[in-house]
Amino acid sequence: MKLLIVSGLSGSGKSIALDTLEDCGYYCIDNLPVTLLEDFINHVMLVDKLTYAKTAIGIDARNQSESLADFSESLELIRSKQIDCEIIFMQAEESTLLKRYSETRRRHPLTDSNVPLREALKIEKEMLTPVARHASVVIDTSRTHYHELRELIRDQVGERDGRHISLQFQSFGFKHGVPLDADFVFDARGLPNPYWIPELRGLTGKDRPVIDFLDNQELVAELFKDIKDFLDRWIPRFEAEGRSYLTVAIGCTGGQHRSVYLVDAFARQFKGPSFNVIVRHRELQ
Repeated sequence: MKLLIVSGLSGSGKSIALDTLEDCGYYCIDNLPVTLLEDFINHVMLVDKLTYAKTAIGIDARNQSESLADFSESLELIRSKQIDCEIIFMQAEESTLLKRYSETRRRHPLTDSNVPLREALKIEKEMLTPVARHASVVIDTSRTHYHELRELIRDQVGERDGRHISLQFQSFGFKHGVPLDADFVFDARGLPNPYWIPELRGLTGKDRPVIDFLDNQELVAELFKDIKDFLDRWIPRFEAEGRSYLTVAIGCTGGQHRSVYLVDAFARQFKGPSFNVIVRHRELQ
């Protein structure tokens, strides 16, 4: 049996994630109190294993802080029942969350007359720390729109082959910030930059002229080999520890040329029966 716990900061896209998982065949429950997890496992999931073979439960700051503090014990109980349980934790930058709330005019669940929104976000992040530390995958939605998030959830969770690790390669631009959900971050800013060649400036790392230019750069080949050797050595260690997801982020200045080229190259390199490879170009969305 499969149980996904979807948690994260309010405004980060948990509802979209649950809707997507429901479309992928999961029985979804939003805002189940942690104190009811044991009863749900014993009296619902294990009683009707067919209906609840794939279940997703949303847990967030609407729970009491005391029950969230005991989340580790609840997780141990779930796994003792021979249930395959993974946690998806969703987050976004504070500035992004503030903007989303100002645009939607929704009320944050922890705000009141004495607690402003910015303070509520800090309290919420602290409350959810016991859940976040057990996360199987962390998704940063700061620069992710609705349709991209749905696709990301489907790729990473909804239709993943559980026998293999999901390996996500993500390009980004350092000037827009380092991804919050990356396990490894590599810097490609030391490579020759197609941006300074006028005929290549308006293109991306997906365009043939840029690919040809970078294919012929010795430093590009050296960096590719260094990163590949590192991943070849360390990915098996993560698999041995039972990790299901691994995100490798490669950045350049703007996230348009060098990082895009390298991410696509690594996706081709690692694509095969051993990995579920996912590609994400953050600045091209």
